Amino acid sequence: MSYNLANLPFDERNAMEDEKATMFEFWQQNLDRAKTDAGRIWAEKGKRKAQWAGWAQEQLAGLEPAQYQSMVRRELDRLG
Repeated sequence: MSYNLANLPFDERNAMEDEKATMFEFWQQNLDRAKTDAGRIWAEKGKRKAQWAGWAQEQLAGLEPAQYQSMVRRELDRLG
């Protein structure tokens, strides 16, 4: 079964569009910072060797909000 937004009430569709716009604005405002944080974490890989993965997880866990944490995790995945 397909999911058609046109079948939703106007208020619900409008709320979804507002949320998408808010998330896109957050992404635009934080992408450079997320890339910087991911680069900082990635740069430690050679120094920390076998302990890097655990250390990187600790670094990620300390980032807030969760959306930003996800952005940094995606950038780390891209680097790897």
